Amino acid sequence: MTTSTMFTKILIANRGEIACRIIKTARRMGIHTVAVYSDADKNALHVTMADEAVYIGASPSRDSYLVAEKVIEAAKTTGAQAIHPGYGFLSENADFCRMCAENDITFIGPPVGAIEAMGSKSAAKSIMEKANVPLVPGYHGDDQSEAVLKKAADGMGYPVLLKATAGGGGKGMRQIWSSDEFTEGLAAAKREATSSFGDDTMLVEKYLTQPRHVEIQVFCDNHDNAVYLFERDCSVQRRHQKVIEEAPAPGMTDELRDQMGQAAIQSAKAIGYQGAGTVEFLLDVDGSFYFMEMNTRLQVEHPVTELITGQDLVEWQLRVASGETLPKTQAELAIKGHALEARIYAEDPDNDFLPATGKLSFLVPPIESEHVRVDTGVRQGDEVSVYYDPMIAKLIVWDESREKALQRMAKALAEYRVSGVTTNIDFLYNLATSAPFVNAELDTGFIEKHNDIIFHKDQRALANELPMAALYLVLSRAEQAKKVAAKTNDPFSPWNATNAWRMNEANAQSIVLNHSDTDYEVVIEQQRQGSDSYYLVQIGDQSYDCQGNIDRNALYFNINGYRSCAQIAHNEQQISLYRPDGVFNFNQVLPDLGDAGEDAGHGGLAAPMNGTMVDVLVSAGDKVEKDQPLVIMEAMKMEHTIKAPSAGVVTALFYQPGDMVDGGAELLSFEADE
Repeated sequence: MTTSTMFTKILIANRGEIACRIIKTARRMGIHTVAVYSDADKNALHVTMADEAVYIGASPSRDSYLVAEKVIEAAKTTGAQAIHPGYGFLSENADFCRMCAENDITFIGPPVGAIEAMGSKSAAKSIMEKANVPLVPGYHGDDQSEAVLKKAADGMGYPVLLKATAGGGGKGMRQIWSSDEFTEGLAAAKREATSSFGDDTMLVEKYLTQPRHVEIQVFCDNHDNAVYLFERDCSVQRRHQKVIEEAPAPGMTDELRDQMGQAAIQSAKAIGYQGAGTVEFLLDVDGSFYFMEMNTRLQVEHPVTELITGQDLVEWQLRVASGETLPKTQAELAIKGHALEARIYAEDPDNDFLPATGKLSFLVPPIESEHVRVDTGVRQGDEVSVYYDPMIAKLIVWDESREKALQRMAKALAEYRVSGVTTNIDFLYNLATSAPFVNAELDTGFIEKHNDIIFHKDQRALANELPMAALYLVLSRAEQAKKVAAKTNDPFSPWNATNAWRMNEANAQSIVLNHSDTDYEVVIEQQRQGSDSYYLVQIGDQSYDCQGNIDRNALYFNINGYRSCAQIAHNEQQISLYRPDGVFNFNQVLPDLGDAGEDAGHGGLAAPMNGTMVDVLVSAGDKVEKDQPLVIMEAMKMEHTIKAPSAGVVTALFYQPGDMVDGGAELLSFEADE
């Protein structure tokens, strides 16, 4: 290994889980760390973990994390020798990289030329074409007129994909399925690109209908060495943002892996690359693969590569940036086992994955081990802010095979407990346990294709799950009653009984449970007390003999002779049962006490989340049709179109473009046609 001088202090120009992740490796290597923070992050985990922290501005990222001058000044003030940009923010900003060099600060990443070469998707395509890296058919030209872009799309045939050339993270990207959709889709993609990157230049590509998204992790040093650390399958996406990633890619042959790996190294060498990079490919069903883009930074999903190779990629970054050669040669790298990563987000999958904000009032992740890793930047009590990406954590699991790793993932998701904000944990559990995913039937349209399975829209009979939920409720009530009885002087009082005792009446309870918008009336009658007590559960004309006990978050049950267990999450009125074929959510329907007045609702349309009004597409007095777009809001850099729920008339508008809007606020007044 080449002699070099390792940094003694680095500044991390980022926040959240990636800042915490970098700090952990730096601490292990004996390197002091400097964090930067905004108003919203003054009490954030990454600030408390770092050795030093510097305030850099107001909560919006444009006033803090994106202000290169403030970050450079913080590094100079604290004596940091290098800056690690993480991902997002300034990580792929060539001007920032150049400013680091001008101030004699090492940028822990690729050189300016490599960032510039890959910073424009259209320029990257031209470079890769000259390097003989296979490309998807598309238009990457300078003429950005709508007529030229549409002509290119019409020529290659629909569907096509519009992509911002400066884009990433699914922003500024639209699938266009027909010529009629082109104008509206182009306008939306350009707005999103301008908002996220300040650049609305677009490229058009042929959209492959059943591709897999397979990416290669590459690493290069400044001594002309380059390796690939194998591949990751990132096909499962929503809005072009990855949901679950895994390594190695299912069904990958050694021959195809080497072909893609060599193509990735060829791509990196074509731009004089140094450090960690990811070359993303579309892999078609026939084994053909096409260059999509190169990310000149560490990827969000890098932990799955770390777990199958046993390497710390942040340590590799630090060593390469300090002048060392790569820690391993290609021949020394090998794949061991299988790893999966699930991104835990504050978002509502049942409402088009709208981002959620709020306080993490309860947060208990699964216990970490050699099989389970949790990368996070938040703690219980923290706020999920409207200003930044709503990721809560990355849950990563490893085992000797994909089958075993999937079992680890299901168990870990079932053990994850979050209250205070809506999350995608149940969605992830259903996805990871669905038959198509278990069978690795992967492509980038996976979620849309298997939507009914993932969201349990088949209205299954719930022959076991309903009585399970009812049994859990009565057992948990019994436990609570025992605790109350233990605090009194009369444990024999009927008021402290755990069995719904009523004088001269049957020992029965009646509850209503809602699943998938359907109410089920359940009657529970205790048949016997003591250690061998059991309950008769009546649902319609079906009867179930039920016994069981609760041990922490697990329900152990015997229902009509069927014995098993289920992980349980109980939050206020909602009960979630985690079963091998998915999670089943039940809401206890409480009696209507008449508290809600007749005017509890309003005749308007409410904002689904905190955000900014981007565009108002109608005027007061306009007649509109069902599903006609009315207004466009933006939250966490993603656009959300609010459409008319039915035909009707817009009677008043309450917000204009640029206005900040609170979640739940009435956006406009609307009268539906009778």
